[in-house]
Amino acid sequence: MSRYEDVKESLRRNPRRWLVTGAAGFIGSNLVETLLDLDQTVVGMDDFSTGHARNLEDALRGDPARARRFRFLEADIRDPDAVRDACRGVDSVLHHAALGSVPRSIELPLLANDVNVNGFLNVLAAALEAGAERFVYAASSATYGDDPVLPKTEDSIGRALSPYAVTKHVNELYAGVFERCYGIRTVGLRYFNVFGRRQDPEGPYAAVIPIWVRNLLTGVPCVVNGDGENTRDFCHVDNVVQANLLAATAPAEATDRVYNVACGERTTLNELYATIRDGLALRRPALRACAPRYGPPREGDVRESQADIARIRDLLGYEPTVGVADGLREALEWYAEDLARRGGESAEPALGAVALA
Repeated sequence: MSRYEDVKESLRRNPRRWLVTGAAGFIGSNLVETLLDLDQTVVGMDDFSTGHARNLEDALRGDPARARRFRFLEADIRDPDAVRDACRGVDSVLHHAALGSVPRSIELPLLANDVNVNGFLNVLAAALEAGAERFVYAASSATYGDDPVLPKTEDSIGRALSPYAVTKHVNELYAGVFERCYGIRTVGLRYFNVFGRRQDPEGPYAAVIPIWVRNLLTGVPCVVNGDGENTRDFCHVDNVVQANLLAATAPAEATDRVYNVACGERTTLNELYATIRDGLALRRPALRACAPRYGPPREGDVRESQADIARIRDLLGYEPTVGVADGLREALEWYAEDLARRGGESAEPALGAVALA
């Protein structure tokens, strides 16, 4: 039995009280759902700046028994009183509320710092005050900046390329100081390009996979930033959920650290586009003729990205259970069904609006 299976069985036998910030978001709602599956008691906090009530509805599944073990607070992590209320009585905190997106941080550096640094510090301090045993937080592969070495190892980072990267590095520094000065056990998880169910295709800062799915199914051109040979280490959300539960239950000697969360593989954007297009072509054969358009590289983006996942394997017992290919098959189905539910999928793709091969 894997350590992850052991952890899930242990949590069922000895339930905890958890706080998930950013609970209505993509990753947060998946965490809420899994914790409720494991009979845990969960407090969720979100201000709906990017999250959605429908994500929480999906996680609760209309089940009154699940709803009784879930308390939701609509609040901003920059509000100290609200954060203290959310942390009251919790054993473990999974902190995922943040102002995401490299481009948004470049446009709004002061807001990025306020939410991602001041808000983070509010939650960390409140968790300490409440006596929480563990503080697990979403870090980011953006922290590696311009470091050219591949694969990325946790102890080697370059110069930051965006305000977002700076804020995420500052989070790591604060978490380490709080463990060493005040004793709260902290673990940072550096996520690499997470994808999966409930990832929102809407808004100016949406992630590439749901955007391309939506665009292909609605006849809108897909744009690749740069030449498409940029590489990313795509990671399905189920692997991220696993990493959070392993981090929240890891032995003390594994805390005061950051860990890469990924599959340890590289996929070019051109390869990603072809996989998405060909997967959707099983529904819409005409999509096989669609080719992307190419635009200028996006400011603040790194050229190459791949994680070394040896540390998280060795110290936390992490093993990716969903690879990129299998994860994309599941995700494409979910994105397509979600788009259809919202009434956004066209009856036939408008190929005239898409550059053709």
